Amino acid sequence: MDINSKIEKTEEIGKDESFFASDITETIGDTPLIRLRRMTESRSIQANILVKPEFMNPTGSIKDRMAIYLLKNAETKGELKPGGTIIEATSGNTGAAVAMFAAANGYKAILTIPDKMSNEKVDALKAFGAEVHVCPTAVPPESPESYYETAKRLHRETPGSYFVAQYFNLDNIEAHYNTTGPEIWRQTGGKIDVLVGGIGTGGTISGTAKYLKEQNPNIKVVAVDPIGSVYYNFFKDKTMVEPKTYYVEGIGDDFLCPTLDLTVIDEVYQVTDKECFLTARELTRTEGIFGGGSSGGAVHVALKRALKMAAGQTMIVILPDGGAKYISKIFNDEWMRDKGFID
Repeated sequence: MDINSKIEKTEEIGKDESFFASDITETIGDTPLIRLRRMTESRSIQANILVKPEFMNPTGSIKDRMAIYLLKNAETKGELKPGGTIIEATSGNTGAAVAMFAAANGYKAILTIPDKMSNEKVDALKAFGAEVHVCPTAVPPESPESYYETAKRLHRETPGSYFVAQYFNLDNIEAHYNTTGPEIWRQTGGKIDVLVGGIGTGGTISGTAKYLKEQNPNIKVVAVDPIGSVYYNFFKDKTMVEPKTYYVEGIGDDFLCPTLDLTVIDEVYQVTDKECFLTARELTRTEGIFGGGSSGGAVHVALKRALKMAAGQTMIVILPDGGAKYISKIFNDEWMRDKGFID
């Protein structure tokens, strides 16, 4: 193309406003599906495993979908006023989405986060200009020191603030019912047999599964829960175990979130921290897909579950976030040795 043609092309683009996103939030979604090859071949898996890398969203996680959906709803309802303050309790990813939205739209963000989360996550929140309160992890959720209760207190103390409340806001489910579910159905042409995803607040897998099962009730939904979380035992026999601290971030919880709909889940698998982290490293080194610990956990379960599937069947695996958020942990050999995850 000669220089005059390039100039004409640039002028055409400038005239077409549809070429541009009006703000960063319009770039959320439409993440691709990628087939795993080397990891399935080495295990003699016959089914197709397609991963959905949600770290391709603007702040690097699937929480962009939910947080922006909730915040735009709050604006429409008048619950979030121009120039106001947004408050949220977060394990890091939702907080990043909230902070991005706040920065792009002139709001203030105040975020609380447990102290077990990576430095990368905390620094990212601050990079967007958010006020960050780091809270102890090893306390009950009802403790005044917990990041849940600290966020509630800050909301009470900040007049006119909007509390996102991802763990209790049922729009969390609706966000994925209206976005992630239809997107997967469209991308696969309806040819999906199994969906695999982690449980954190539960909104992602609940909303996505609800939509997909309405299209085809035969789709099996497999949830991933870390050992130490309460979900697995409650799903298995309705018992509540004493929660324990675990290292993997973004999945599991120490109480039952109202944003989890267990009626659309068929199976729950438990994973260890080691399984999550080593699979995340293998995913990066053998497939070139840079997923975080929760992504590693989902893939670990997917590889086990796929052994029960026939050739030609298709499994979709949601990868919640990317490895760049965990350079100082999962992808740091010294940290991994120190915690006993590698020799």
